[in-house]
Amino acid sequence: MIDNSILFPQPIQAPVKPNQNGVKPAAKNTGSGTPFAQVLDQKLPGQPVKLSQHAQERLKSRGITLSDADMKQLEGAVDSVAQKGGKESLILMGDAALVVSVKNRTVVTAMDRQGMKGNVFTNIDSAVFF
Repeated sequence: MIDNSILFPQPIQAPVKPNQNGVKPAAKNTGSGTPFAQVLDQKLPGQPVKLSQHAQERLKSRGITLSDADMKQLEGAVDSVAQKGGKESLILMGDAALVVSVKNRTVVTAMDRQGMKGNVFTNIDSAVFF
């Protein structure tokens, strides 16, 4: 008979050192087995969406303006995509197409409806239409 404990040893866990008060810290656990980055992304909703310098230039050169209501709607769209695990999203709002980095909550580029024709959008994993 083969002793499996020799062939497949149990993982070794580093000892937990007490903090300054002599108390051992409790293990951090999200409770759901969800990776920390995903939990953090879910905690970020409500943060403002920013416009990159490139996106600001594109909006200006293409005559696209985003009102405060548009920005609120955009934030809601980014929150929805983040909750579903999206990382890079195409958001179509009226006559504007916005490519958004969900993780950074930043509009990366923008174009108008005329500029969308014939364009191929790459490196996106989700889309939202308004």
